[in-house]
Amino acid sequence: MAERRTTVDDVEPHTEEVLTEEVCHESDLQEGQMMEVEVGQHKVLLVRSGGVYSAIGNSCTHYGAPLSKGALSGGRVRCPWHGACFNVKTGDIEEYPGLDCVAHHKVNPVFLQSLKQPKRVKAMGRRVPAITHTVLLVGGGPAALVCAETLRQENYGGRIIMITKDDLPPYDRTKLSKAMNTENDSILLRRMEFFHEYDIEVWMNKEVKFVNTDKKTVMLNDSSQHHYDQLLIATGSRARDLECPGADLENVTLLRILQEKKVKFYMKDCVTEIKGENGKVKEVILKSGVVLPADIVIAGIGVIPNSEFLFGSSVNLDSRNMVIVDKFMKTNVPDVFSAGDVTSFPLAAYENQRVSLGHWHLAQTQGRVAALNMLNKPAEMKSVPFYWTVLAGKSIRYAGYGEGYTQVILKGKVEELKFLAFYVKDDEVVAAASLNSDPAVSQFAERIAAGKQTTKEQAESEDLSWLKLP
Repeated sequence: MAERRTTVDDVEPHTEEVLTEEVCHESDLQEGQMMEVEVGQHKVLLVRSGGVYSAIGNSCTHYGAPLSKGALSGGRVRCPWHGACFNVKTGDIEEYPGLDCVAHHKVNPVFLQSLKQPKRVKAMGRRVPAITHTVLLVGGGPAALVCAETLRQENYGGRIIMITKDDLPPYDRTKLSKAMNTENDSILLRRMEFFHEYDIEVWMNKEVKFVNTDKKTVMLNDSSQHHYDQLLIATGSRARDLECPGADLENVTLLRILQEKKVKFYMKDCVTEIKGENGKVKEVILKSGVVLPADIVIAGIGVIPNSEFLFGSSVNLDSRNMVIVDKFMKTNVPDVFSAGDVTSFPLAAYENQRVSLGHWHLAQTQGRVAALNMLNKPAEMKSVPFYWTVLAGKSIRYAGYGEGYTQVILKGKVEELKFLAFYVKDDEVVAAASLNSDPAVSQFAERIAAGKQTTKEQAESEDLSWLKLP
């Protein structure tokens, strides 16, 4: 049965078509279960939790993964692909890397009303002209973007300025290392119209050269100086240069990750020289003596933080020049915060061990935490590291923090391109990785988030039902 009617949105009046359909019998969905249902031509996630039915959009707002294949725990569902989390009652995003919320639908035990909207932007305020307070965001990546959006979502009415040396507004940098044919428009996280609508100034092709925390000013590469009331340092990191003869030849470029088929690995070796002819690459010399003919050299040998502009300032850096922050993303200087790849922060789920992790979703979460604390709304950085990459067209997931692991327990076979690996340290599983084994890594991430310890004995068991939380 279906019913159609017109409704009016309370925030921005417009008409939307509403569908009401019978989607299942009450007995079809048991406590703690979820399922994908169709309403009209739309995929909806139906959940039964705590004796209550709820329904949200089934497509993750990041890359469109089916949430019905993810991990359900504690009133939220975690995406099986990249770890984004959504509240099953409201559809609100609770963990990144997605930016938008999923649609929320009205539901009773057998009938479901669905608005025709796959995702939604959280309600956001705008600048209030009478407020002179200014938040300056140094950097144009995910941390700065989420910080700006969170400020407006929390009805901050002051001025927001984002300064980036890029010639584009914030874009999805992760796609650059996984696809070779991306167009600028296809990787933008938000279009300029979005920033104009919510009064977020984006200053492109500009770079901060120095910060004076006593005067609360920054100096740009054009020698202009600008005042701030609160500052976010979110300048990220850059690819580390090759340091060998020939590194300055043409066709030598930098990239963090390269997706390429038919790749041959030379393990426990390193590049000692790149030889060229007529200024272009001809061959690469390895320490072992192996000579590799080459037309192009792409280096992915780690990153270094973009923090040189802080040298001589009052902001504390560690031995690697990372900005030191606490669990609130505060630096040692009042009103100066930092987020993203440039930071050294305490990892809550691992006894507050201080780490520097260049994970996309962690940068977003840190941007949100920083924004809330700017507004004196206490929030702590508690996210579980969740990482993904693509190699030879295959997606690999990773959750946790496995530094110092001493053993790997492997389920499945790598050569069959289907496995689940547990990384063990001191008889405890500290991280998990998988290929074609969804949603195992998402389930493991939810265990960490819930404070559940996973033992070596559990990982060795043939029965992995413990992965799913009740």
